[in-house]
Amino acid sequence: MSEPLTRSPITHLRHVGLAMPDYRESVEFYDKIWGLVPVANDSDITFFATPAHPEQYILRVRRAAEKRLDLLSFAVETEHDVDAVTERMIAAGVQVDREPDKLGTPGGGYGMRFFDPDGRLIEVSAEVAERPYRPLEPRESIPQKLSHVVVNATDVVATKKFYETLLGFRLSDWLEDQMCFLRTRVDHHILAIAHGPHTSLNHVSFEMRGIDEYMRGTGRMKRSGRPPIWGPGRHGAGDNTFSYFLDPNGNIVEYTTELERIEDDAAWEPRVWVATPEEADQWGTSNPITEQMIPAMFNDPDRGVWTGSPI
Repeated sequence: MSEPLTRSPITHLRHVGLAMPDYRESVEFYDKIWGLVPVANDSDITFFATPAHPEQYILRVRRAAEKRLDLLSFAVETEHDVDAVTERMIAAGVQVDREPDKLGTPGGGYGMRFFDPDGRLIEVSAEVAERPYRPLEPRESIPQKLSHVVVNATDVVATKKFYETLLGFRLSDWLEDQMCFLRTRVDHHILAIAHGPHTSLNHVSFEMRGIDEYMRGTGRMKRSGRPPIWGPGRHGAGDNTFSYFLDPNGNIVEYTTELERIEDDAAWEPRVWVATPEEADQWGTSNPITEQMIPAMFNDPDRGVWTGSPI
């Protein structure tokens, strides 16, 4: 049995990979409407970055017959960390999809892939080359970085335990017993696990420069004919703002900002938030969670579980 981790090797969420039947519409959405920048592509995949962050890309969209979450990619600091993660996974009997090796995606690097308990494909990588970046200007209402991802699981406690035990994630808060928020550094969460009827993607969240840029981005989406399905508002758990939208394939994507930071990790005591309107939205500016939002959060059952991605 591996020794317990005193500190997670994971530094941040690097990128999210989505596979989509409506590929062209999705590329157009994330480029022209959502505000990301395509940095590499061929006929069947496009990699999107933001000019404000050194990651080579924070989202990749791949053409596929069925919608699926291709993978979640987390960063570690060194190749040794990648090897150490691999050793822990093998010792725990976790199914490894790709052994550690050089990566052929933009920025290169060194990484490996495995499946979490729900069959979700996870990549851990290091030494990926950075790209030039710049601070966003005031009023520049495009994503500044990838904030977090929320996934649905039928057994939240079991999935939570996996990420805590084998990757060193720490519990920040609970939303009743229905959703847990997990961190690896100071951000309140980079991963959250919600109870759902099946394994699926709940939503992907992108951080904006500040409140003004967040509201301007929300307004731009409304003017483009894509109003929020929930928001704008401000959550209790995480204290972050939220505006949720649907992409062309029915995945929820979020604009957010001012996510809570946990500077004193040792002193932090996880809280349990209650799903009241006042705690779901501290501001009271959003409508209650609508009939559209709830099934959209559950999303379609992920058809890609326990299946590696071709790229």
